[in-house]
Amino acid sequence: MPHCTKCGAAVAENTAFCGACGAPQAAPGTPAPAAGTAGHTQMAENVAGMLCYLLGWVTGLVFFLIDKRPFVRFHAAQSIVLFGGLNIITYILGMFFGMGYGWGWGWGAGGFSFIFLMYRLVELVAFLLWILLMIRAYQGARFRLPVVADLADSIFGKN
Repeated sequence: MPHCTKCGAAVAENTAFCGACGAPQAAPGTPAPAAGTAGHTQMAENVAGMLCYLLGWVTGLVFFLIDKRPFVRFHAAQSIVLFGGLNIITYILGMFFGMGYGWGWGWGAGGFSFIFLMYRLVELVAFLLWILLMIRAYQGARFRLPVVADLADSIFGKN
C-alpha cells in the first residue's frame, strides 16, 4: 500500500491528495520517476530501513526525524533504542574496566577480568544484531526484537 510522501499516512492507489494532511500525491496514471532521475526524491523503504542501522543510533535518529513512513520510523526507533542502550552499557563497562585496571584488579590471574569479558560479549552481540537487523530491514521485514521493539513503541509511539 502506498504512503503519503509528506506525513507517511497510508493512501489508496491513484489518490490525488493525502486524506490525513492534504499533500498532493502523484497524479493518477502517472508513473513514478525512475530512481536516479531528477524527479525521484525518496529512496526505497527497504533501503531507508537498512540505513537506519548503518551507524547505530545516530542514523536511526536522523531517519526518525526526516522520514515519516511507518516502516522506516519503526526501524529508526528500534535502532535508537537498541544501539543507544548498547552504547550506554559498553560505556559503563568500559569505565569499570578502566578503573579496575588502574586499581590492579583489571587483569586478574587468568589474564582478563569478568568485566572485560562482559564488555567483549556486549560488543559481539551488538555486531551480530547490527548485521541481522540490516539484512532483515533490506528484505522488507519488520523484524521486532522482543524487549527492544516494545520499549521503542512505548517511547516513540506505535509506528
